[in-house]
Amino acid sequence: MFQGSSALTLDAKGRISIPTRHRDALVSQVEGRLTLTRHPDGCLLVYPRSVWEQRRAQIAAFPMNARPLQRLLLGNAQDVDMDGSGRILIAPELRTAAGLTRDTMLLGMGSHFELWDAAEWSRREAEDLAKGMPDVLENFSF
Repeated sequence: MFQGSSALTLDAKGRISIPTRHRDALVSQVEGRLTLTRHPDGCLLVYPRSVWEQRRAQIAAFPMNARPLQRLLLGNAQDVDMDGSGRILIAPELRTAAGLTRDTMLLGMGSHFELWDAAEWSRREAEDLAKGMPDVLENFSF
């Protein structure tokens, strides 16, 4: 289970370094093999390959009226491998789609990660917090 946030810098070649605390698990679990794709919220999803393969089968089975979401998720999916330094290359198309420039935030979301432009994540987080908690959480206690 991946959790926590990490401020990362996109280098001039479009690479980020996966934080060490996640790198070891990803190497042992999936040999550093990941899949990146777009998310409807504007970030990128970063999946360990084995988790992505399960999600891909679920997405491919969506009904025809979900074709736009299939195009977004499957049509933009790109397999990447961590290099010896724990970096992954993010394709220019995905960087542009997510508005990634230099400063990014990697959020552990349990089975996968979200990768956000840092400024957009900050704006989005403030907006989400201002909305308050959704009704589904009314019985949840911290």
